[in-house]
Amino acid sequence: MTGKRTSWIALGCAVATVAATAALAPHASGLLPRRRKRARQAHVETSRSFNRGSALLACSVLTDSAMEHYRGAFSNPAMYLPPAVATLSLLAGLHGGADRHARTHEVRHAIYWGAALTGVAGTGFHLYNVMKRPGGWSWQNLFYAAPLGAPTALLLSGALGAVAERLRNQPARAPRLLGMPAGKALGLLCGIGLAGTAAEAALLHFRGSFQHKAMYAPVSVPPAASILLLHASLTPPRPRWLARTVLQLTWLLGWIGTAFHVRGVARHHGGWRNWSQNLFNGPPVPAPPSFSALALAGLAALRLREGERR
Repeated sequence: MTGKRTSWIALGCAVATVAATAALAPHASGLLPRRRKRARQAHVETSRSFNRGSALLACSVLTDSAMEHYRGAFSNPAMYLPPAVATLSLLAGLHGGADRHARTHEVRHAIYWGAALTGVAGTGFHLYNVMKRPGGWSWQNLFYAAPLGAPTALLLSGALGAVAERLRNQPARAPRLLGMPAGKALGLLCGIGLAGTAAEAALLHFRGSFQHKAMYAPVSVPPAASILLLHASLTPPRPRWLARTVLQLTWLLGWIGTAFHVRGVARHHGGWRNWSQNLFNGPPVPAPPSFSALALAGLAALRLREGERR
């Protein structure tokens, strides 16, 4: 009963976050009708997009960590921490996505920092889990030991949210982060995040022998989006239609990948009638939305970057 309850909660969390992300998405015509007001509030709208991206990543982490740590019987008390922190990060992201105030929310900011630190600690735990096994750093252990990319997603969720809160406190004209134009800093963050997420997908799809041609998409489109976004961040600002198009494709790819993973679960023996087992043994349903989350944040960073002077 506990396993079924956990899976239903995880599935409900994913559906609720997708619905909330769509409902909170900015509309070009209705949200800020005046061009001047849009210019003044551009960095706040970018912050809200980063909050939404953080929420979507947190939902992915919550669902995945709850399932995987339940499968591991929560053998280490620290395994309760990631689902709890991811839940807080999810709530903070949904709240921030609806917040139009140009000031940092201290509670959200603290939650995001906690999520980032938990992600760093979790990466250390997972790395230790890989290295302590016979053979140490090997393909076998990278495939089947604790996944290194999972806690990194929580780190990214916290990082996206934290920079969103810092950006709110910046002046509307020429906001800056980490000593550089805000659009540039945010573009670099999202570009690196996309590259890391694509690397994790490449590892797991290589484990699956790329048995379906669609498995090549996550190791081709997101890396291209990462390269284009990094290039746009490191070169003088100008319109980047190709980068925007590939980021939009990456956003769409995340949801298409989720559908493929749902289909993969259905193809296991018993299909969704045996969901309490096949959700654990089939392809991870919560994983592909990570691409959508980072692409959403990357598009916001690109919009901000295109309006900068240098």
